Amino acid sequence: MEKLMFQNGVKKDQLLSAVNDDHGGVIVEFKEPMDPIVFQNMLKASLSKWRLQGKKGVWIKLPIECVNLVETAVEEGFWYHHAEPHYLMLVYWIPKTENTIPANASHRVGIGAIVLNDKRELLVVQENCGRLKGTAVWKIPTGVVEEGEDIFEGAIREVKEETGIDTEFLEVLAFRQTHKALFEKSDLFFICMMRPLSFDIQKQDLEIEAAQWMPIEEYEAQPFVQKHVLFKYIVDLCLTKAERGYPGFTPVPITSFFDAGASFLYLNNDGLNDENSAAHL
Repeated sequence: MEKLMFQNGVKKDQLLSAVNDDHGGVIVEFKEPMDPIVFQNMLKASLSKWRLQGKKGVWIKLPIECVNLVETAVEEGFWYHHAEPHYLMLVYWIPKTENTIPANASHRVGIGAIVLNDKRELLVVQENCGRLKGTAVWKIPTGVVEEGEDIFEGAIREVKEETGIDTEFLEVLAFRQTHKALFEKSDLFFICMMRPLSFDIQKQDLEIEAAQWMPIEEYEAQPFVQKHVLFKYIVDLCLTKAERGYPGFTPVPITSFFDAGASFLYLNNDGLNDENSAAHL
């Protein structure tokens, strides 16, 4: 009978529980804390087994309760991939080939909401925090889209949170991409056209110093707007949309081949045959 070697009551050749991913690798997800020495023995044995099986990337998801295992994993060659409030993801590349593990999320998504009423007044705010705090600059409501939230939902929510105004999302008029922004990530900023459904402003005190309906000409006349191209473009987009029907992008619900869940394709409906478009989507 093969002699088994034990340490701390656990067989050295016992393997970590793992599931295969879609790209030739494995995923290990911890549910409960483990002794670091036991973990090290199991990890070494598991890596040897996965190497013989021709596995590629190894993902270890450690809940915050298992933070004591991070050092052991790093000593075995794992590195940080990403972290969330309740877990840390570590990765390891087994074969002696080019590492094809996908990078962590590369972009943050933000929105700016153009809300124009029938009096040609723009909904604007002054920020109580950030780089524009104390500058007296009036700007459109802006914010960051939350995890699992669609762009149009984020725009509606941000306007409501900052000003108390209910809105209907109309279109994405334009978007901007910048790089090396927050935490060195890239940034996508979508400029959205909204229709106001209410008009009584109730500002958020935490982030907003002031909020009001401002004639668009007064907004445009601000030296800050005249100096900064993005703010000037917001005026141009707003006026062109209101006066000449600038065609933006509206969300169309679709389902993906890879995921049965609903998602949205933002497109310009002008010139498209609805029946043919529906067939493609």
